[in-house]
Amino acid sequence: MIDAWVHLLSLRDFPSCFGENGVQVADSSSSSAAKAAQNVVTCVYRCKLPGRSCLITITWTKTLMGQGLSVGIDDLADQCLRKVDIKPWLFSKRKGSKNLDVDSCTIQIYWDLANAKFGSGPEPLEGFYLALVFNQEMVLLLGDLKKEAYKKIEVDPVLHSNAICIARREHLFGKRFYGSKAQFCDKGQMHDVRIECDTVGLNDPCLVIRIDSKMVMQVKRLKWKFRGNHTIVVDGLPVEVFWDVHNWLFGNAMGNAVFMFQTCLSAEKLWGASHCTFDPSVLTWSCPQQISDSNSQGLVFSLVLYAWKHE
Repeated sequence: MIDAWVHLLSLRDFPSCFGENGVQVADSSSSSAAKAAQNVVTCVYRCKLPGRSCLITITWTKTLMGQGLSVGIDDLADQCLRKVDIKPWLFSKRKGSKNLDVDSCTIQIYWDLANAKFGSGPEPLEGFYLALVFNQEMVLLLGDLKKEAYKKIEVDPVLHSNAICIARREHLFGKRFYGSKAQFCDKGQMHDVRIECDTVGLNDPCLVIRIDSKMVMQVKRLKWKFRGNHTIVVDGLPVEVFWDVHNWLFGNAMGNAVFMFQTCLSAEKLWGASHCTFDPSVLTWSCPQQISDSNSQGLVFSLVLYAWKHE
């Protein structure tokens, strides 16, 4: 069963409907040309404002016009969304600030991307900060220039940000290999996630998923199992993996597959993970006998990957 917050995020283009034995992706093949023409990374953070919680969505974009970002705030009390864009053609102003009004509150947004270093994607790797401040308290702080951010914004460094990343959505491009990074629990280890699938000229393609170079899942007879789900264990927590590779196998030459990695905290999944009762056809990790309550309480994370195949 999908947690309530996933239903909320489904309103923002996350996969919205999962069957018991498979996954249905909402409109995964529409607007293919638009999606292929740009690179987008979206992260959702659960944050706390005085007396309430909110979701903050940070979207990094890279288009032919340049790089940009947007900041959206969703007040969970009344599900009221506010959004501000820092557009690519204004990105030459790599330092700046803006105010975002949410109900009767004003949240200040500060950024410094003057010396930011980027890889092939739209998200900066280092040399930057992006900060959201409310009432002289740091609500969200991203980037490696944290000291510079506190010095510039003049907030109390003792009041650290309490933001937790609960979802990440990313577009990947490749022919056979697709890689990303994920932190499946708050303050946990950052893991390399690698998807391998070669569908060119093969009668029986195979799907392989690796975490930190170790194979944790293998799907054979993929033409019969182009949609499905399976449980793996990462950092002692069960992670449900959903996949939909229909477009790779039966769609156009430049179709996209969709993968979702979601921590699952139901009693059934925890019991299953602790006993390692997995499909024997799928390689699994050795699993701990117990998962402590301190590690499992409140931990929910979802990684959605749109993998675009270049033939």
